[in-house]
Amino acid sequence: MKRVVLYSMDKCPHCQSAKHYLEQQKIPYRLCNVKTAKGQKEFAATRLRGVPVLKIGDQLLKGFSVTEFNQLLKS
Repeated sequence: MKRVVLYSMDKCPHCQSAKHYLEQQKIPYRLCNVKTAKGQKEFAATRLRGVPVLKIGDQLLKGFSVTEFNQLLKS
């Protein structure tokens, strides 16, 4: 299975939705808080702005869409 990273912030409702979906589907993932120094540095490397961003393998998904996420996970 592809590695999944969720770039998020604590009070972001879309981030919470993504987190809830991943946990509900029992998909292992690593949470990266972009408000921490390490998280900011890692997130900057994506060259994207705004969260949530999901990294599935080596592909990035800006925002959270169940359909798009599942397509990237299976591809």
